[in-house]
Amino acid sequence: MKVQPDTASLAQLLEIMAALRNRERGCPWDLEQTFATIAPYTIEEAYEVADAIERNDLPDLKDELGDLLFQVVFHARMAEEAGQFDFSDVAAAICAKMLRRHPHVFGERQVGSSAEQTQLWEEIKREERAAAPAAGGGVLDDVPVGLPALTRATKLGKRAATVGFDWPDVAGVRAKVSEEVAELDAAIASGEEPAIAAEMGDLLFSIANWCRHLDLDPETCLRAANQKFTTRFRAVERDVASSGRQWSDQDAATLDTFWRRAKVAGQT
Repeated sequence: MKVQPDTASLAQLLEIMAALRNRERGCPWDLEQTFATIAPYTIEEAYEVADAIERNDLPDLKDELGDLLFQVVFHARMAEEAGQFDFSDVAAAICAKMLRRHPHVFGERQVGSSAEQTQLWEEIKREERAAAPAAGGGVLDDVPVGLPALTRATKLGKRAATVGFDWPDVAGVRAKVSEEVAELDAAIASGEEPAIAAEMGDLLFSIANWCRHLDLDPETCLRAANQKFTTRFRAVERDVASSGRQWSDQDAATLDTFWRRAKVAGQT
């Protein structure tokens, strides 16, 4: 199966990027950038793609995907200037990877379900890691350090589980969460800040993997909780404004009443 991209649009985008990085007539800002300075923008654009998806804003999603694609082109252009690879190499590499990891689509391998496909995917990834000694042979070696912490915790747990290092069931990880809460309480009682921070990290790591065992994405869960809090807090803000009194004039009981009202409103 061959899919032909709109080569004219891609070619124009590559030309735009080359012009921005032209040493004589390019954009001063673009010329100053490096892989390291552009990386935060790449991450930001990925989050903006996720945000458009969560808002179900497809016109905005189109724009945000374009911004993310531009980040790929930017990195590829800098690599080309360094004599390492170019955009066509990036495209060729992902094509080869997708063909290799989908033998049930592009080959003779058969899978009967999504679960079987996921297992096959992980098997192929293990084979790839084993065939790349330069990247190290450790199970966790290629889990990116730059991922959001909750996402990385989930991926670390998932990767360790592929070799049998995991809680046996949801009850096991739930018990671990309770254990970590108790250890955090003890650290708080000790008043030792490094210990408190360490135990809080252990608790968050365990919660992330509790989500994994429940087939939940912790980042998605937390983003939803953030949005829920934002919606309810804005309702409290409106109540405070309607009361004719400043925040500093509100007592805790009144604010709690406003909050509970917001919760009820959000359930209807």
